Amino acid sequence: MTIKVGDRMPSVKLMRWGANGPEAVSTDDLFKGKTVALFGVPGAFTPKCSEAHLPGFVGEADAIKAKGVDAIICTAVNDVFVMHAWGKDQHAEGKVDMVADGDAALTRAAGLEFDLTGKGLGLRCQRFSMLLKDGVVTQLNIDPPGAFGKTSAEEMLKSL
Repeated sequence: MTIKVGDRMPSVKLMRWGANGPEAVSTDDLFKGKTVALFGVPGAFTPKCSEAHLPGFVGEADAIKAKGVDAIICTAVNDVFVMHAWGKDQHAEGKVDMVADGDAALTRAAGLEFDLTGKGLGLRCQRFSMLLKDGVVTQLNIDPPGAFGKTSAEEMLKSL
């Protein structure tokens, strides 16, 4: 079942790049006591994700945070090394936290997965954006497969 507004984000372990390399982090730690803009993409380094979705949040990061958002987090079903490299490539450091959902734990727990096995891409995350307050979803947008629009940084900014 897909997560919805009013639901608490499931508690799962993810990976991020820390001062000494890869480190595990729980969703509880990421969201507790904070207002967080979380967005998910089908894959790091994929065209729409690299040309529009992540760059939009990087570009609007200051404006989004000025509206009371404590952190902006990007996630994808990719490993922590890929997410770290993609963040560097997209100049996300200090603006958007890149968090790897390598095992699709968050994606599955939130009901946001879709299967691209037939296209050689395996299980992926649907394109989504959400606002969480203390781990509770207060806003949720999901784009249909292949589309991009309502999950953009610009739409997030308008809704804050």
